[in-house]
Amino acid sequence: MTKIQVLIADDHVMVREGLAAIIGRQPDMQVVGEAANGLEAVALWLQHRPNVTLLDLRMPLLNGVGAMDAIRHHDALARIVVLTTFDTDNEIAQAIKSGAKGYLLKDAQREELLECIRKVHGGETCIAPALVAKLAAGISSETLTGRELDVLALLARGKSNREIGVALFISETTVKSHLRNIFAKLNVLSRTEAITVASRRGLIQL
Repeated sequence: MTKIQVLIADDHVMVREGLAAIIGRQPDMQVVGEAANGLEAVALWLQHRPNVTLLDLRMPLLNGVGAMDAIRHHDALARIVVLTTFDTDNEIAQAIKSGAKGYLLKDAQREELLECIRKVHGGETCIAPALVAKLAAGISSETLTGRELDVLALLARGKSNREIGVALFISETTVKSHLRNIFAKLNVLSRTEAITVASRRGLIQL
């Protein structure tokens, strides 16, 4: 029987070793490489051409989305499962848009992980129902403009309306207008709530 060849990419050595141990015990799977960063993930993928790649989103040198884009440049049909601790709708959407066939959180059950690898290898997609709901909620809400994201980032850093205006070379009145739009799109009533919701959706990093 031909084994499913799996590449693991995660910057935490304990996670890599744990995944390698779980996968290595399966009679139908074989770990062909372990990468500690995004660049190494791409290099090992090119070397081994695995059937399935397990990819963390936040890694040094090149993040998961960047690694995915590079891999799919060589093979648009590459089967990649994102395995991460981050579940904001923005990050889920980015990963799916970049071609991830699966999206699992690191606290997923062992059986869930193994089933996901087998499903993706078989040509199916594998996204946890809770994450699908979160992704749908993110898609259904209005998208913030680049300028609104700039305002939001400065807001999260504790800047006043005047300071935001100075930093972005816009008037305080314009800042207030952007804030009204941000509040409406995020369905919030205060600056604090806007920061909380934006952080949860992955629009800003605190």
